[in-house]
Amino acid sequence: MTTMTWNQQVVKKNNKSLVLQMIIDKEPISRADIAQVTGLNKGTVSSMVNELLEEDLIYESGPGESSGGRRPVLLHFNKTAGYAIGIDIGVNYILSVLTDLKGNIFFEKNEAIQDSRFSVVKELVKESIHSFLNEMPPSRYGVVGVGLGVAGIVDKEGMVLLAPNLGWKNVTLKAEIQEVFDLPVIIENEANAGAYGEKQFGAGQNHENIIYISAGIGIGVGIILNGELYQGNNGYSGEFGHMIIEVNGRSCSCGSRGCWEMYASEHTLLQMTNYSGATLDSLIDLAGKDDKDTLELFEEIGSYLGYGINNIINTFNPQQVIIGNRLAKAKKWLEAPIRRTIDKHTLSFHQNEMEVHFSSLSIYSSALGVAAFAVENFIKEGEKTNEMM
Repeated sequence: MTTMTWNQQVVKKNNKSLVLQMIIDKEPISRADIAQVTGLNKGTVSSMVNELLEEDLIYESGPGESSGGRRPVLLHFNKTAGYAIGIDIGVNYILSVLTDLKGNIFFEKNEAIQDSRFSVVKELVKESIHSFLNEMPPSRYGVVGVGLGVAGIVDKEGMVLLAPNLGWKNVTLKAEIQEVFDLPVIIENEANAGAYGEKQFGAGQNHENIIYISAGIGIGVGIILNGELYQGNNGYSGEFGHMIIEVNGRSCSCGSRGCWEMYASEHTLLQMTNYSGATLDSLIDLAGKDDKDTLELFEEIGSYLGYGINNIINTFNPQQVIIGNRLAKAKKWLEAPIRRTIDKHTLSFHQNEMEVHFSSLSIYSSALGVAAFAVENFIKEGEKTNEMM
């Protein structure tokens, strides 16, 4: 291979990424269409496509529709060239998925957990990864990365600084998983991951300014502004579960009082019900049978969700609010009180052209979001590795 200057290498890497991204987004697409849309010359496109074909990241099928003359060969992204693992670590569950490079789920494992201590959860996460590595179909690149979503504050180096509902402080989950499996590991706050999952694959695909509410045992918020995940100065954005909505209110595990998640979360729902041993699913069943106490409880939780969402809408003026995570399963009983509260309290200007949706990915938003981060990392890093060869 001829020696290139550093600048030429960067240009080539960027061009190749551009061509691959175009194929991923617009497949099936011809070489000529790629050249036309990107502005790259046909020779450059052809050379990049040949490299991507050799790397098994794309494949050809033919021929496509002709606009006169010879019909073009079409290019497709090879979504089964490798697989990603996405694991959403909640307070009372661990949801793991194995996806192809386009986010389609091949295997999943959903475990209810009673003990959220780091030592216990770490072993369960390792077991999930081991089982997926044994079960997955053969492919050129195998598992390209592992994404972990955690309900807590994660810094840019991947340390979980604080996860009050899990009882974790300064834990090195990313480093420990990386060491055991020798795979790239990405760790992210689960609400950020959920926002990204919905933007990529779910209810947020047509919007650029999205607020994702992760309503589970606690409440987290993922913020997408101008199509990009907003992470804040140190990566700690979105801790709206701990905005105070009741002065001197109920004590929260974060050390404060009156936090939103003490009034509008799954934890509160389970604490306030009169049925001992109740679960979210059992309360949904009772609501389905018109149990008066349970209906009133969902009404109250929905109203409090609405108050917090009102504050967030008035702050960000988003195009869309998406309510996800486990409480989204109770959409039938939560949607009306949420909408009533927003209609009554949110500034009318903000309500114009603003949509409120429930997650279209159900409980999978965060797991799919972290799997997508792992795939993106592979595609970016893969380009770098190939440039250095």
